[in-house]
Amino acid sequence: MPTDDAPETWSGVHRGPLRAGEWVRLTDTKGRRHNICLEEGRRFFTNRGSIDHDDLIGRPEGFSITSSAGGEYLVFRPLLSEFVVSMPRGAAVVYPKDAAQIVAMADIFPGARVVEAGVGSGALTCSLLRAVGPHGLVSSYERRPEFAEVARQNVDQFFDGRHPAWKLTVGDLVESLGRSDGDRDIDRVILDMLAPWECVGAVAEALTPGGIVCAYVATTTQLGRTVETIRAHGGFTEPQPWETLVRDWHVEGLAIRPGHKMIGHTGFLVTARRMAPGETVPAKKRRPAPGAYGVDYQGPRPAGLPPTIGEEPFDA
Repeated sequence: MPTDDAPETWSGVHRGPLRAGEWVRLTDTKGRRHNICLEEGRRFFTNRGSIDHDDLIGRPEGFSITSSAGGEYLVFRPLLSEFVVSMPRGAAVVYPKDAAQIVAMADIFPGARVVEAGVGSGALTCSLLRAVGPHGLVSSYERRPEFAEVARQNVDQFFDGRHPAWKLTVGDLVESLGRSDGDRDIDRVILDMLAPWECVGAVAEALTPGGIVCAYVATTTQLGRTVETIRAHGGFTEPQPWETLVRDWHVEGLAIRPGHKMIGHTGFLVTARRMAPGETVPAKKRRPAPGAYGVDYQGPRPAGLPPTIGEEPFDA
């Protein structure tokens, strides 16, 4: 377990020789990966023979080892990005490319007070806890107890114990948010849930002026409803929606081309900042696209729109 005076305190990072009780990742020559927890006297079996844990314990990470049947494996401690895509899942995980965007674009900082809903399998929670450090707060909400338990085990495994900045609540965000002092004057709110638009009012009450709400949704229908609800609320800046795509490249001598593997669509992200109480964003001067809020549109409407876009000038 991390100690308070260690430079890597509660980061999930271990330094020095490999120790019993730590997790390591073995990667074979075909790129297949195996995560194992080191135990004295244990043996790991693969389709290429076995490896004794005792042959790994005590050595600095970053070496290769040969199994009893001649298989070669690289041995490293798993990175956070590697841990979250291979850990046990109760719900789908937030992929590292999106977690990185959330930490950067929602400006998660050391000491920040962050609310997260829902916790899923704990992948994003690990990134948030690493960013806020032991003196911040990540208050996670999860409706389903079985998901919360999976997340609890995963987060505790990565940090080698219960992170002092983490508070996990099994319950509904709207019903629970604001009941304790720790859920007031929140710096950031991350919504990874089916219907984040249902929480906009509660989020507005909890966020400090200048705070950021960030929603992670999977479909364009969810994206549209979330953006329009935040926009119609009036207490946030204009919501910014986007997604990221990651493509690897093949580089071998003169053969340089895009790789055949790509992490495409995983989800959309939306961010907006909280205005001070009683303040509103100056109205947009740009006219909406024709038909954007026509008779077929049934969702939230920004303030100041004429009844039928296209028949009256849009000056609001």
